Amino acid sequence: MGAKLRVVRRRIRAVQSTMKITRAMELIAASRILKAQQRVEAARPYAIQLTRAMEDVARHTGSLAHPLLEEREDPVRVGVLVVTSDRGLAGSYNANVLRRAEGVIRGVRTRRLEPVIYSTGKKGQSYFRFRGVPLQASWQGFSEVPPYEMAQEIGRDLIRDFGDHTIDELHCAYTDFRSAFTLRATDKRFLPIAPEEVSGERGVPHAEYLFEPGPAQILDALLPQYLITKVYAALLESAASENAARRRAMKAATENAEELIKVLTRQANRARQDEITTEIMDIVGGSEGLTKVSGD
Repeated sequence: MGAKLRVVRRRIRAVQSTMKITRAMELIAASRILKAQQRVEAARPYAIQLTRAMEDVARHTGSLAHPLLEEREDPVRVGVLVVTSDRGLAGSYNANVLRRAEGVIRGVRTRRLEPVIYSTGKKGQSYFRFRGVPLQASWQGFSEVPPYEMAQEIGRDLIRDFGDHTIDELHCAYTDFRSAFTLRATDKRFLPIAPEEVSGERGVPHAEYLFEPGPAQILDALLPQYLITKVYAALLESAASENAARRRAMKAATENAEELIKVLTRQANRARQDEITTEIMDIVGGSEGLTKVSGD
């Protein structure tokens, strides 16, 4: 009986230690969500102004013609950029985005095209390598706090591969952050850029500009920057989603640990009561034995 009590108490201490870790991770993730949200909000004005600048330039060029806008008649390879996390313990966060990516890949194969996989985050890299899927390129080590420099590196590599026909389209699977409680795995086409994204609204008054150099040259510089901004936005949305998912998972783990401790505490109390009852019965039995010996 004493051995059973020791085992239960040892389990209680182990669960309490685990609960301290999960609670600490929950608090850390909660603090990072706010920072991640602030980064997402801070990046939006730049993307909006960049889009407006391209609209003004495109309006002055008369017609949009650029390699990044080119719809290729006979595409062969389609790039799929998958944004995952570097660490686990985030519930179904990675599983959802990888499931979404697999759906995009199946759609590419249905069109009889060849998927070319790009991955950010260790989880995506491990997932595809375990399944023997070759990666065109992968990046890792920044999923929770993605720097703009990494978005530039990724964007430039993707633009280069699109330019030399390594890929003819580019889709991105990532997690859209709506709120701390609403995360949605989604996918969007990044390349070629749809002309309507940069053509602007008709009938809306615009300011008049004098361009130096010409509008076409400015558009040539802005369109790559536009793609990099879209990659950066996907990384920021995914980072906020990762922290929100981790907070939710760690909160659930902490609550489960608390419930398990209650169950184990009841088991320990029951084992202790059984132990005390056994000891009392032994004492009573011994007392009765002494009484009989004295009477004899």
